[in-house]
Amino acid sequence: MNKPKVYIPNYLPKEIVAYIEKYCTVETWKGEEDGELHKEELFKLLEDKEGAILTGMTIDDNLLSHAPKLKVVSNIAVGYNNFDLGAMKKRGVIGTNTPGVLDDSVADLVFSLLLASARRISELDAYVKAEKWKDSDNENLFGEDVHHKTLGIIGMGRIGEAIAKRGKLGFDMEILYCNRNRKPEVEESLGAKYEDLNSLLSKADFIVLMTPLTKETKGLIGYKEFELMKNTAIFINASRGQTINEAALLDALLKGKIYGAALDVFENEPINLDNPLLKLPNVITTPHIGTATAKTRFDMAMQAAENMVKALTGGTPANVVKELK
Repeated sequence: MNKPKVYIPNYLPKEIVAYIEKYCTVETWKGEEDGELHKEELFKLLEDKEGAILTGMTIDDNLLSHAPKLKVVSNIAVGYNNFDLGAMKKRGVIGTNTPGVLDDSVADLVFSLLLASARRISELDAYVKAEKWKDSDNENLFGEDVHHKTLGIIGMGRIGEAIAKRGKLGFDMEILYCNRNRKPEVEESLGAKYEDLNSLLSKADFIVLMTPLTKETKGLIGYKEFELMKNTAIFINASRGQTINEAALLDALLKGKIYGAALDVFENEPINLDNPLLKLPNVITTPHIGTATAKTRFDMAMQAAENMVKALTGGTPANVVKELK
């Protein structure tokens, strides 16, 4: 019996490639050895493939028309805004993602951004390395407390819950949340309070945006929303860059409408080096690394591989995205 043919990226760990090869005939792109993978080459690679791991690639009618045998596309991510769900559904192509295994790692990063922003860690690190030292009475170097403050979470999914747990149990914070649906279990276990978006924005000291990118959430936080925030508020985005209006954020920071921001995602990635947000001392930036620990990335890749293999060997993957079930 012939094994199903699949395409996988060359960056997967060898143990995961070996696992896939037990069940599938694998073709990879060699990266530097083969040069950059252009869309035309990808289309050729997919002509006879039944499965693929294509995180970040847009799966639309154009791609699918060049991949008539494709049955499953597996993302190494929770988000799947690269899936054209209508096109995939029309052609009967399954899409999978990797929820669960990354929740704690992303929550750790979010809380590290929150703490670093409040206590101005990047600024003070640069201050010391510039051979300066803190005068204990220099209020210009003071930060903000985190403990016993109010944490507002927009998007109370698994990661949002993990962030809420760190805030409540680690720092005695009051937890507010805004979500499409109420989460009674989070309200009971952490004392979280459900708020509408405007109310949360006006009450929270720290605002964490964790929504998926959809038509409804694109540009969710703009000029009006920043106006509602306290001038002592810190805004953290670890969702997708397009969920906020960066020009509105810049305006809020320059005019002192909010205290600071921490961003792991940006409207354009990689971020343009002339982006004025990079020049502001009260903005902490990281390069979209919420899941970037060795163990978590391995676990995500293995889950993606298992999803693909299951779909191609007669099983039902554990993580088919809800719109394609």
